[in-house]
Amino acid sequence: MNRAALLTAAALMATPLAGCGYNTIPTKQEKAEATWADVQSQYQRRADLIPNLVATVQASAIQERTTLTDVINARARATSVQVNADDLDNPQAFQAYQQAQGQLTGALSRLLVTVEAYPQLQANQNFLTLQAQLEGTENRIGIARRDYNEAVRGYNTSLRTFPSVIWAKTAHSGSKEMQLFTATAEAQSAPTVNFNLNGAPAQAGAPAPAAAPAAQ
Repeated sequence: MNRAALLTAAALMATPLAGCGYNTIPTKQEKAEATWADVQSQYQRRADLIPNLVATVQASAIQERTTLTDVINARARATSVQVNADDLDNPQAFQAYQQAQGQLTGALSRLLVTVEAYPQLQANQNFLTLQAQLEGTENRIGIARRDYNEAVRGYNTSLRTFPSVIWAKTAHSGSKEMQLFTATAEAQSAPTVNFNLNGAPAQAGAPAPAAAPAAQ
């Protein structure tokens, strides 16, 4: 009888707690953390595609190497900066992660623009497949970031609005606002392409060089 009475009492208490917003904060927090996992998954997918892309471009024997080096270095930085769910309320950690991923996005954009000058790559089916996979991944990254931002806005709002704000200041007082993705500096301008075919940097706005000859 005592056990049954305790279970009944717990059930009766759960209903008003749910109705007054007690569960709102942890529920929205879990949703935001789940969408963050999706963001990380898409960024990892992109990182996994890059070695094959770099190898394919290198195998084509193009003369331009600067953008390849940029991509390799940017990938190394991006994969070295990690943010787990516990760091989503840490502005410094989050901004470092976003900046590293943004730099990789910019380096990839410059590489894909650069290789347009090389017909042998445009005729390489492996390269075209990788390019399509990267473009698809970038789209999925955009969607994952959007979904994450929407989930975080819902969570952050629950920390400031009634009735869940009551619990944010009491039972869930350790909860802090999570960080949002913002537009990076790289996203504000078109990629700058610097063809370095003859060992000297090209001038801004200079016409694209002729296609490099295929390796013998």
